[in-house]
Amino acid sequence: MGMLRQQAFGKTADGQQVTRFLLSDGTVTAAILDFGGTVQSVLVPNRQGTPTDVALGYDTIADYERQDKFLGALIGRCANRIARGTFSLDGKAYSLRCNDGRNHLHGGHGFDKRLWQADVQDDQLVLTLESDDGDEGYPGALSVQVTYALQNGALSINYEARAAADTLCNLTNHTYWNLAGHDAGTVGGQLISLCADAFTPVDAEAIPTGALSAVEGTPFDLRCPTPIGLHWDDAAEQLTNVGGYDHNFIVNGAAGGLRAAAAAHCEQTGIRMEVETTMPGLQFYTGNALAGAPLGKGGCTYGRRHGFCLETQFYPDAIHHPRWPQPILRAGEAYRQQTVYRFSVHR
Repeated sequence: MGMLRQQAFGKTADGQQVTRFLLSDGTVTAAILDFGGTVQSVLVPNRQGTPTDVALGYDTIADYERQDKFLGALIGRCANRIARGTFSLDGKAYSLRCNDGRNHLHGGHGFDKRLWQADVQDDQLVLTLESDDGDEGYPGALSVQVTYALQNGALSINYEARAAADTLCNLTNHTYWNLAGHDAGTVGGQLISLCADAFTPVDAEAIPTGALSAVEGTPFDLRCPTPIGLHWDDAAEQLTNVGGYDHNFIVNGAAGGLRAAAAAHCEQTGIRMEVETTMPGLQFYTGNALAGAPLGKGGCTYGRRHGFCLETQFYPDAIHHPRWPQPILRAGEAYRQQTVYRFSVHR
């Protein structure tokens, strides 16, 4: 059985107390905040047995409120981009906050900036949030429950939601990982493999074109372990469009079942992370816009490409591509997804 402790983590600018919850299985320890459902740290022993914090994050709640890079955040109501911040559902048009140029990103002023209600149940952390009808422009009140558990080196995140009216729902986690340590600089030398034969190409605003492209013969063929930085500066248009990798990959296998999506490995520390998900897509992002973030834990600098994200999701802007799996949650139906981050050490 795991252990769960809690400690005060300061107060928000408007005076709300934030709590840091520590989940441990005796080997791996993860710290989760009730502010934004944030993964604040993940301590994994390296091959020497030294605990290594592999998640980028901050020491103060003020820095989490100030940052705009979504470090560690629980993302909602709809992860990733919606073109022009507009969509139609059942014949009615909706307008959302545009917080990424002309487009809507990660729910606007979303769930990552909210204080969630926390409950500890059987060594699991259960966070709940009520999102009102019209929140950031989305229709229908939404009730969300996210459960964090840590067992046998695996941090599992279970997401559930129900809506009072038809709406969009696409929840994810936006932790930036660095398996050499959160303060170790560029992740270019770490190895990545993605269980994906295809990806969704994007335009210069990171909006999918609607195509599904095979990875074969391209810098997006990451099916075998590949240094993250091997191709990220290639002259290929898809990489120059967004300054590196910031693309949705189509996870092999049937969505709905938990299956392998990705694996990353740091030869320096021996730390390996495997990702499993029930979702159809996975956003691989190499922190191309991370520069300019507040100083991280211990006063370290988080620069460009100092972390990578593996965000499990419906495809970006799917609401505008009806043939893709849809992030539509109908009234009375249940949204459920599970993502697991599994850590091990290779000596």
